[in-house]
Amino acid sequence: MATEKEEIDDSLYSRQRYVLGDSAMKQMAHSNVFLSGLGGLGVEIAKNVVLAGVRSLTVHDTKTATFKDLGTQFFLREEDVKASKNRAEASVSRLSELNPYVTVKSSTQELTADTDLTFLSEFKCVIITEAPLSLQQKLDEYCRSQEPPIKFIMADVYGVHSYAFCDFGDEFTIMDPNGEEPKESFIATITKENPGVVTSLDNRMHGFQDGDSVSFKEVQGMTALNGTTRSIKVLSPYAYTIGDLSGDEFQPHETGGIATQVKMPKPATFKSLAVQLKSPSTRLVDFTKDPNASHLAMCALLQYIDEHKQLPAVRSSEDAQKLIAIATKLNQELENAIEPLNNEMITNLAYTSQGSFVPLTAAMGGIVAQEVLKALTGKFTPLNQWLFLDAVEILGGQDSIPAESFQPRGDRYDSLRICVGDEMVQKLANLRLFMVGCGAIGCEMMKNYALLGIASTDKGKITITDNDLIEKSNLNRQFLFRPHHIQKPKSETAAASTKEINPALHIEPHQNKVCPDTEQSHYNDAFFQRNDVIVNALDNVEARRYMDSRCVTNKKPLMESGTLGAKGHVQVIVPDLTETYSNQQDPPEESVPYCTLKSFPATIEHTIQWARDKFENMFNMKPNMFNKYWSTNGSPQQALERMQNGLQPENTFQTLKLLKNRPGTWDRCVATARIKFEKYFNHKAKQLLYSFPPDAKTSEGEPFWQSPKRPPTPVEFDSSNELHMLFVVSAARLYASFCNICVTDEDRSSARLLAIINGTKVPKFVPSDKKIVTDESASGKENEDSSGGPSGEADDDEDDADITACIHTLQELIKAGRAEGSFLGLLPVEFEKDDDSNGHIDFITSASNLRASMYSIEHADRFKTKRIAGRIVPAIATTTAAVSGLATLELIRYVKGAELEEYRNCFLNLGLAIMMFSEPGPATTTVIKPGLTFTQWDMWHVQGNPDFKLADFVKYFQDKHDLTVSMVVNGTKMVYVPIMPGHMKRLPQKMCDLIKFSDGIKYVDLTVGFEPEDPDEDEDLSGPPIRYHFGL
Repeated sequence: MATEKEEIDDSLYSRQRYVLGDSAMKQMAHSNVFLSGLGGLGVEIAKNVVLAGVRSLTVHDTKTATFKDLGTQFFLREEDVKASKNRAEASVSRLSELNPYVTVKSSTQELTADTDLTFLSEFKCVIITEAPLSLQQKLDEYCRSQEPPIKFIMADVYGVHSYAFCDFGDEFTIMDPNGEEPKESFIATITKENPGVVTSLDNRMHGFQDGDSVSFKEVQGMTALNGTTRSIKVLSPYAYTIGDLSGDEFQPHETGGIATQVKMPKPATFKSLAVQLKSPSTRLVDFTKDPNASHLAMCALLQYIDEHKQLPAVRSSEDAQKLIAIATKLNQELENAIEPLNNEMITNLAYTSQGSFVPLTAAMGGIVAQEVLKALTGKFTPLNQWLFLDAVEILGGQDSIPAESFQPRGDRYDSLRICVGDEMVQKLANLRLFMVGCGAIGCEMMKNYALLGIASTDKGKITITDNDLIEKSNLNRQFLFRPHHIQKPKSETAAASTKEINPALHIEPHQNKVCPDTEQSHYNDAFFQRNDVIVNALDNVEARRYMDSRCVTNKKPLMESGTLGAKGHVQVIVPDLTETYSNQQDPPEESVPYCTLKSFPATIEHTIQWARDKFENMFNMKPNMFNKYWSTNGSPQQALERMQNGLQPENTFQTLKLLKNRPGTWDRCVATARIKFEKYFNHKAKQLLYSFPPDAKTSEGEPFWQSPKRPPTPVEFDSSNELHMLFVVSAARLYASFCNICVTDEDRSSARLLAIINGTKVPKFVPSDKKIVTDESASGKENEDSSGGPSGEADDDEDDADITACIHTLQELIKAGRAEGSFLGLLPVEFEKDDDSNGHIDFITSASNLRASMYSIEHADRFKTKRIAGRIVPAIATTTAAVSGLATLELIRYVKGAELEEYRNCFLNLGLAIMMFSEPGPATTTVIKPGLTFTQWDMWHVQGNPDFKLADFVKYFQDKHDLTVSMVVNGTKMVYVPIMPGHMKRLPQKMCDLIKFSDGIKYVDLTVGFEPEDPDEDEDLSGPPIRYHFGL
């Protein structure tokens, strides 16, 4: 990934860099990792660790590949089994393909209690799976004895039970406990007392926690605080204390100040495996389950393996009793004995331990890999120290199934069959599933489906759709893709790669968006009805809400999941049983006031947004406006004729101004960029100070320039300043791009650029009496013209000049030959954040930091600017793997026919080693009137016919439900509202005449309101959606 001299490959790692940070990435790039056991869990861990970008991974295994392995180990193939290949040797080449910066080696030497372990000294982290307890203890002791200690992790999946254990030594340093951006809070007041109390400006929550370290800057009056760091005690979301401020060195606070959270290293202590076996530190993940009971059951199984040199036989009551006996004995040795013993759990563990449940290998593989990254970097908070995860609910109702159904048959589904029985294996094979999105989550889901054999018979089918092409940055998380797949369709490539894992799958890839535009052409109601389960693998809320609405309409289950860095969620949505995705809404993003972006930025985020808006306005919106003007109004001669006839087409002034000033040569591009520099970073500051001098007062008599407003300082252009030149060059390149001007290397040489810049005549500042908006409640909409950018700032003069001036300008341009041919076409620039050669991020970074300089705001590097301007969502493979496993588990619960209390939604934060499972909320019931209710899953159907009239439709509800219709709406069209003029006359009209519909449409969904029973009630009664069938 990177050596001391090499840079991190941002084109590959950009999304992960925003999760881990460069320091952690570079530490990983110099770390060697050892992993023993390349079964289902081992290969999941290996895949995620290689994608993350360690220096090397050595995969160790002594077992030969079997057909059973094919059900959990996705890097093994049938030919590997037939050739009796070692699992590590068969997998190493496929693991190596995941990341060109990682060296992957295989090892097949015996690893026993008698092995000399000194070979492990080169590794920073050791992960052990599929090993006996005696070996695990020896390895842990050896790792702890090293200086510094080798970080030790052990984990396994036995049937529907799994565990992970971490031991990072007696003294481990957590460099960043949560990985979040340091919080920043503007200060309103600071009291001079003991302890001093700090309150936040404008009643905004500071976001700090007790014990946080906070640094101070820009404090006026109590200047002794500036540059100091203090530990705080939170009093409320808006106030906190910072220690004694009563001393003489602290002058009274006058105004201003910014408090910034400081990340401080945090020590952590781990106990040895030997100690933790008897006195475990466990993590609660499900309030309905006792992790200590899981610990006892797993310890008993590990001891069973040590004693019997094998796992309990499948569905063997005798072996289950042996396991219970071991657990009973071990329970007496625990510091906190379990009372009573959970014999059912222990029996289930014995029955299924020879199996391996794919959802758990995926989930635990992501969790353990994240712990590996913590061990290597100190980034995030490690697991302390045990985690137990199970899927015992899947075993419900198995008592009535013959034991033979669970016995191995020598095929790839044995690991699954042992857990759920052959009937469930067949149900999954016959499943028809539709998944939207083939990105990071989608790839992981497809891998899970291949291992489970979903849609592996002629009755089953997986339909997937994604309209995106593969990019290099995808390869870091979307593990079904390789470098030679770049620019190929995601859906087709994912389908082909999945069939390599399991050739029996039936997959149909599409390249369509699922949206209203494709609702009739591709993904209509009939399509949804043909599928058993719908799966979201999406990355935006709008698409999720649309899919949710389609599933509700068609009463189809939806498996919803998503990730944000180390955080993830899983939501299971089941018809008539659970609430839907749309029942929960995130709080809206806080918008930045127009005047703040335009004139009074206070943070670097404000300047980045301003620069991003400038890019969009200057290089995309205006060229698009320009092209649209001529396509709408014809030739310049035709536009001139229209103006001479008294008409003035929209955007005439802006279009003619752009036509007049558009650069025609590289020299003019550079000169224009230089003039823009002066306007944005010098003249703008001078104008603000002219309008609001440093001693200006508000209408209340308060200083105008007080926190968070910052008085600007004009920036003087300096050709020797790298930032100044970056703005001019990047802006000039973008002008050249939309004007289709060729630029050579010689054009961009320093000598040529300086010659052009020195020869540019820069206008002098002329103060204006133009009003500057200061009202934070004012919207940019009322202050922009049609060419203004998203921040509401037009590039220059906003008001169209009078028509006479426009006529004169166009006549002059026509006369000069500048209103014909290539002059009338521009090439709008589409923002592309991931192409470092196009200058887009260079422009935004330089513009943002120059504006920051103007307002004395700390600069942001290119990396941070790219994330904010490009709205990049941080992502890492570990979280994706964990979330996909848990979502797949809910899918299997649905196929099994689970009750509401068996399903689990999940929120996880792998950075904090937190997982919280909860029962989904039930479907919300709405009461229309006593005895008549509905949920969001309900739909009332009205069967019509060619002669069915609106009056019949209204009468149907009166007769059926004793409800009086007060409103009928079709989309945005009011079909019937009795109080509206003329609507009562529509009652005799036919429904098929009132509602316009296309050929082939058999029904329409209507919104119908009803009059309340109480005449004093103002609000109409709402009912479920009404589906009217035309009956044609």
